[in-house]
Order: sequence, then structure tokens, then C-alpha cells
Amino acid sequence: MDRLAAALGITPSLLTRSTRIEGGLAVGAHMRRRATARPGAWRELEAQLNMVRLHASRLMDEVMVRADLHVPAFDPIDIPPSSAARMVRAQWRLPVGPVHSVATWLDAAGVIVVEQDFGSSRVDGLSQWSDSTAVILLNSALPTDRKRLTLAHELGHLALHSSYADEDVEGQANEFAAEFLMPAIEIAPMLRQRLTLERLVNLKRHWGVSMQSLIERAHGLGTLTSTQRSTLYKALSARGIRSHEPVSGELVPEVPRLTQHISESLTKRGLSATEIAEIAGYASAEANTLLPMPSQQPQHLQLV
Repeated sequence: MDRLAAALGITPSLLTRSTRIEGGLAVGAHMRRRATARPGAWRELEAQLNMVRLHASRLMDEVMVRADLHVPAFDPIDIPPSSAARMVRAQWRLPVGPVHSVATWLDAAGVIVVEQDFGSSRVDGLSQWSDSTAVILLNSALPTDRKRLTLAHELGHLALHSSYADEDVEGQANEFAAEFLMPAIEIAPMLRQRLTLERLVNLKRHWGVSMQSLIERAHGLGTLTSTQRSTLYKALSARGIRSHEPVSGELVPEVPRLTQHISESLTKRGLSATEIAEIAGYASAEANTLLPMPSQQPQHLQLV
């Protein structure tokens, strides 16, 4: 056990903690991926997510997160995903219009978001409940527009699939994310106007989502025909911007700060980096990939 823990860079006590490992396709854990992602990559990321969950669980034993907001649970059989997204926006009192920082709202709801380089662009993110704490693992290599969509998609999983999942979990999470980031009542009038690539770029700047997400939203809302949708995708491909869209670098970055504040809170108690790492179940401060250097405290959040 000691040798295994040393190889993993964790404490032996973390391995003996009473819990179960959950798969990325199970009800308790979800993954946003492309169909071409290797199954081996799924398993590796499932393992990473489970490790983050175990470390987060150890931290929650030490630090209590008091958040004004919370992630509500919905049954997708009774509540359509789009309705659930509107309810979350209403409960969280989001302002009308674009969500200017998805990560900030997740921080305020006590959701732990950890960014890691997945080593692949085929998987964007994963999420899982750790007891009463939600955990999202986000691919740090993504452009901001894809990070925003992935965070909203994983929020959809957390809200819709905490206790029930069917064959359409990905479609439901996509519907939730679309309504959360681009409410139909607000964006539909903008999408009824003729969509050109130039107009899509301007809408991307405003809503903080990819041009392709806007195309899919317009098609889903019936303001864009299938033929028009195909024409726009061909235009993106012809200009070579389907894989690397313009103005992604102009969007305000998504910066999760909850783990930074947890680190700051523990440091203020007089704990050293080594002691904080041990609390989280890491063998050393250098191995601690969950808690970054302290920074500012997220709004609507108090740690005790």
C-alpha cells in the first residue's frame, strides 16, 4: 500500500478511505467527449476525476463551504432540460443576457472546478458528485468559448443526472447548456436576422459562445433551415476556421477560484503547504495539483 501510494504521489490513508470508484459513464459521473476519443483516454480521465473527487472529499472534511447558491436537482422526465436551465438562471438570479463568467457562478454555488491538461482535444470535461459537493474536471487546453460551453454542459449533468440517466444524457446536457448560455427568449430575435460569418463573429463576441454553437442554436430554434446550416458550415470549412474560430482569444477567460480560496483559507489558519497537501491526501506539496496559490475569494461564498 505504501509503495502504491508513493507511485501515485498520494498518502496511504487516501487509498484506504471508505468510498467507491465511479465510472465516467455511470449515473454519478459524466463526460463531455467526441465520438473519436479513444476508450483508453476515457479510462485515464475517469481515474483522474475519481482522484480529484477523493482529494476534494478529504478537503471538505476540513473546510465547510457555505454557498448562497446551490445546484438544484431536476428529473429530466418531468422537467425538460431547457426549463431546468431557466429555473437555475432564475434561482441564481442571473442578469438578463449573456452569462459573463460561468466559472464565477459555479464558484458561488460551491462547485469545485479543476483545470488539467487532458493531453487530447477529444475530451472537454467531466463531472461528478462527491457526497454533497460537485466536482468538474475541465480541459485547460480548450479555448474560452469551448470552456464556457463545457462548464454549462457539466452543470446540466449535475442538475439533471444526479440520480437518473437514460440514453439521451448528452442531448439533455446540451439542451440545458444552450438555454443556460443562450436563453431562447433573448437570442431568438437576434438569430432571425440573416446569419453571415461576420454576423456570427459579432454574436460570438456578445454571447461568449462559438460560432458553431450559434449555428446549432439557430437551427434548434427553427430560425435556420438545414440547408442554411449546411451552407454556413461549408463556409467555415472553406475559410479554414471551423477548428480554430476567430476572436476566441478576445473573450474574457473563465477562471475558477474556489480551490484558490480554499488554499488561502487553510493558509490563514497557519497551515504550511506540506500540511495542506497532507490534508488533501497528497504525499508532498509538489504533488498537490488540486489547490493552486491563494487568490481572491469568490463572491457569495464563505469558508469556515
